[in-house]
Amino acid sequence: MPKDSLAPSDKCSTALPLLTLEQLVLALEAQDISVRIVGDPSRVVSGMAIDSRIVEPGNLFVCKGAAFRPAFLGGAIEDGAAAYMCEGVGAELGVPSELLAVSPLTPALVVSDVRRAMAIVAPTVYGNPEKGLHIVGITGTKGKSTVAYMLRSIFSAAGIDASILGSIETDDGFVHEESHNTTPEAPDLWRHLYNTTRAGRDHMVMEVSSQGLKYDRVLGLPLEIGCFLNIGRDHISGVEHPDFEDYFTSKLRIFDQCSIAVVNARTEHVDRVLAAAAHADQVVTFAVEHAQGQPDDRRTVEVQFSATDIAQLPTGGLAFTVRERASSGQTACAERVELGMPGLFNVDNALAAVVMARLLGVDYDSIRAGLAQIRVPGRMELVSSADGKVLAIVDYAHNELSFETLFKSVKAEYPDRRVVALFGAPGGKAQERREALPRVAGAYADHIVYTEEDPAHERVEDICAELASNTPAGVSHEVILDREQAVRQVLASVLAAAERSVVLLLAKGDETRQHRGDEYPEVKSDLAIAREVLEG
Repeated sequence: MPKDSLAPSDKCSTALPLLTLEQLVLALEAQDISVRIVGDPSRVVSGMAIDSRIVEPGNLFVCKGAAFRPAFLGGAIEDGAAAYMCEGVGAELGVPSELLAVSPLTPALVVSDVRRAMAIVAPTVYGNPEKGLHIVGITGTKGKSTVAYMLRSIFSAAGIDASILGSIETDDGFVHEESHNTTPEAPDLWRHLYNTTRAGRDHMVMEVSSQGLKYDRVLGLPLEIGCFLNIGRDHISGVEHPDFEDYFTSKLRIFDQCSIAVVNARTEHVDRVLAAAAHADQVVTFAVEHAQGQPDDRRTVEVQFSATDIAQLPTGGLAFTVRERASSGQTACAERVELGMPGLFNVDNALAAVVMARLLGVDYDSIRAGLAQIRVPGRMELVSSADGKVLAIVDYAHNELSFETLFKSVKAEYPDRRVVALFGAPGGKAQERREALPRVAGAYADHIVYTEEDPAHERVEDICAELASNTPAGVSHEVILDREQAVRQVLASVLAAAERSVVLLLAKGDETRQHRGDEYPEVKSDLAIAREVLEG
């Protein structure tokens, strides 16, 4: 069962340990990583970094990444890095010549597998902060961010100050910024865990991506709770997951490192998910009962937590009853809960948050307070014109499963409105979205606008052209490359039209940066523009 409290002796020291390269070698060799030290083995390091822009004096700098350049090592050394870690060349683990050319005298840990190596040493470098933390990990194709925010809001209502790591925001008590990766690389992850303990917090809520699991970013991280929300096709590309099987298998790895597995009993492939969840010490299932369109075979799974009697509130939120079942199968308690955000699909997300909160000992009064006041930045944000004729919905929906869920919900809740959807697709990853998103949107939307969405190293023109080419025949669509211009133009056109409309501004939510090349320039968010245009 979860720890009710953490004794002072269980908590890590907030002072970073001073470690020699020799000590790190012992940690690596214990995990079958081949390693050799080039230079002074007694060199002491404190903390570590994989981003040369955040290096602090004494850090161990990790030379890794698709965008890594030897010049980054030079910058790290200038800023005080005491040593570096790199992947060796050949059986003798030679230091890459380009790194020697930059810094020939700096001691190095040369390893056979730099990705696993940095994940192995990071906990030691940061003084094993996990020992003082309740860590919750959430995975799934959709809903991770929403569930994470809901759980943190419940914690806040219960007087618990929790850190959060995810696709929207990073907040560890010291660092508070917009996120670039859903699950950060191991050195950053363990730095955030260390900062959490240093800030006096003892709860961490984090999204765990398929990439984070596949590429060992969370290797060795003990999760008190690992939550599996759902599975659909996403991140299928030559640089992420080659096929659905690889994606699904990566997601299931979350159960290899959690004490309690929390599983949505209505997910696709539930039998396989539950088989993997059996690796955990305890399995807890949940489900929204009487959900429309769910195959009967998924109703046979026994659930410990269910949501029933769902009703829409005049405020736009939702109410439902949470039923907890005892081991006998009888209802142990039934509690009415109100959710302060729209979207019928958000009952699934709220129930997941309720289950995890209950497992961590939170009472229903705190749960009610946390869910009633919930706001997830960029998730189901409603902005209406003064006359109510135009409603904009800003949401992070960005893959096939989230599109299908969102569009169905919108058509059910706003059946008499014209639907206009604006979105793009990211560069350099998740290529399947360029076919799937136009197909799904085309089945529901009256008009589609394709625009910029984190193009990275691809041309926006090429991405939008590919999206447009996959639009179902007969579906009205256009391309407006500049995102701010696109949002403004779409809203202006529906304001000028006679019919009532709902405009879906998708994938970017409340984000204020665009990924262009290697840069993340600031932009105005979809939400800010919608408020400016519709609310004046």
